[in-house]
Amino acid sequence: MLALIRGAGDLATGIALRLWRSGIRVVLTDLERPTAIRRTVAFSEAIVYGETTVEDVTARLAANADEARALLAQGIVPVLADHGCACREALAPDALVDAILAKRNLGTRITDAPVVVGVGPGFTAGEDCHAVIETMRGHTLGRVIYSGSAIPNTNVPGLIGGFAGERVLRAPADGAFRSVRRIGDLVKAGDVAGYVSGEPMVCTIDGVLRGLIADGIPVRKGMKSGDVDPRGNVENCYTVSDKATAVGGGVLEAILHLSGALLED
Repeated sequence: MLALIRGAGDLATGIALRLWRSGIRVVLTDLERPTAIRRTVAFSEAIVYGETTVEDVTARLAANADEARALLAQGIVPVLADHGCACREALAPDALVDAILAKRNLGTRITDAPVVVGVGPGFTAGEDCHAVIETMRGHTLGRVIYSGSAIPNTNVPGLIGGFAGERVLRAPADGAFRSVRRIGDLVKAGDVAGYVSGEPMVCTIDGVLRGLIADGIPVRKGMKSGDVDPRGNVENCYTVSDKATAVGGGVLEAILHLSGALLED
């Protein structure tokens, strides 16, 4: 079975790992200049550096569908710089997972594959996909929705270590981001993580810098550009999150359930 995942950030990577370890081949697509925050656990880094490894799985940049198939045969996860997912027709996946997390549908259709799964708000099961996976932290995180939509976006991050919105670092201005810290650094409230157009992006809580957008990426004022984990465990910077693991489990369940239903038909 082949699953094509739109998006290759940390949540999409968590999904890819759950599927890959369960015997499902995966191909991911992302922007030519990825905007992932948790870059140490994002397969999108393969687009930047040619190859990356998250936990025990290696991903490598592929130029096209043929190269993607060749990498799969070598046991390597292919990542394509293909934001519009033009490779879909050539790959003919058994399942398509939209994990862009744009909070709205950017073009995924229920006819894109035999099984289509939308991750988070912006999708309606039965209309533009066959199933939706809940991404809101809490009791329903990772649940599969076969009719209806996920909880609407609240713009308020879930609680981690007693903090919600305070742990998110947002761009202070429009412009290109320039970092002065690295992912994995321990920070204090008031520390500067980077600059945009000369204005500092300041940490508001103590913790470990778990995510930081790459240098040179254009950002808009208020755009999420970093993440401080108040638990302060540096090791957490290099493994997929509990949220990504839960959502990945929901995607795996949806694909197996819906594929089984197709076989029965």
